[in-house]
Amino acid sequence: MTIQLDLEPAVERGLLTQAQVHGLSLEEYVQQIVTREAHLPPSTSAARQAANLVELSESVRGLLSDDEVDTIFRRNPSTSRPIDLT
Repeated sequence: MTIQLDLEPAVERGLLTQAQVHGLSLEEYVQQIVTREAHLPPSTSAARQAANLVELSESVRGLLSDDEVDTIFRRNPSTSRPIDLT
């Protein structure tokens, strides 16, 4: 079903801002709001997007060994500079 809405410019800007915060298009964001307010489960496309995120992360899994990760993300336990007290 297609519904056409005539939104006030301020409402449209607010919805567009919120959509961008959630990484969605305005149409996707409004669809989520309408679905939520209708008390329906999320569409299968939302579940498919979550599956795609898992699938996307699989391509980088295992590229670095645990030792390489430890080396890259090693934190210096001291934030101060060494001093000579002699």
